[in-house]
Amino acid sequence: MQRVRSIFLSDVHLGTPACQAGALLEFLKAYDSEFLFLVGDIVDFWAIRRRGVYWSTDQNTVVQKILKRARHEVSVVFVPGNHDEAVREHIGTSFGNIRVERDYLHVAADGRRYLLIHGDEFDQVTKYHRWLAILGDHAYDLVVRVNRWLSWARRTLKVPGYWSLSGYAKLKVKKAVSFIFDFEDSVLRHAKERGVDGVICGHIHSAVIRDAGGILYINCGDWVDSCTAIVEHESGSMELVRWGGAEEKVVRLPLAAPVATLDESRQALAGALDRSVVLKHQGGGGRGAG
Repeated sequence: MQRVRSIFLSDVHLGTPACQAGALLEFLKAYDSEFLFLVGDIVDFWAIRRRGVYWSTDQNTVVQKILKRARHEVSVVFVPGNHDEAVREHIGTSFGNIRVERDYLHVAADGRRYLLIHGDEFDQVTKYHRWLAILGDHAYDLVVRVNRWLSWARRTLKVPGYWSLSGYAKLKVKKAVSFIFDFEDSVLRHAKERGVDGVICGHIHSAVIRDAGGILYINCGDWVDSCTAIVEHESGSMELVRWGGAEEKVVRLPLAAPVATLDESRQALAGALDRSVVLKHQGGGGRGAG
């Protein structure tokens, strides 16, 4: 097990069939930490209200593992998102040694100050057009279900690598790309107003680490499609880990060389609109839902 200083997770969506709890369990077995931050949408109360509770053994084990870490001197902070917004009624309290906060200021080992937020308050659709957000959530659920069947078919046919339908759709739909950058811009403006060195968020299921004018923008991604997390090392450096599952190696994306600027990121992503998007992991094989 690798020891790191902090682990940041978001958009796990426990309570749904799409949650890849099995992959998350393998990740938690591989990483231990002093701090564990749950950056929103950990439990999907929206889906539970619509379709009832789906609670697998793996999902139950994920909860038990988090509670166990909280009991054994791991500092666990939960910043609720829009899918688990009911927990916001309990901001400022603790349950099972897990602190609930509206947002949180984390000081990394290197002294950098990071603002932790889920990010839904900067999503104009979620904030002002809730009915449209729910409709979009239904559509995303459908894409994820289709993706699960495609993953099963690829495994059955022994097709190497992992192909993400939702990831492909995000890059092919120009409005989705524009939405991602509008969201990031809003989050970065807020971080600048708060006077922090960086911001760590979730919500849009798009994992990334990049420098934007001296402010580090970090998105944890999700455990529905991409299976990504952020870890802070003892040096204070941040790293995006894309977890490939028990039978695959971890693909690490460290913050090493200078990170692309916002304009460079826009150009690179715009160019990707005309190419097929295939997410390949080392070791071969696909992932199934947990």
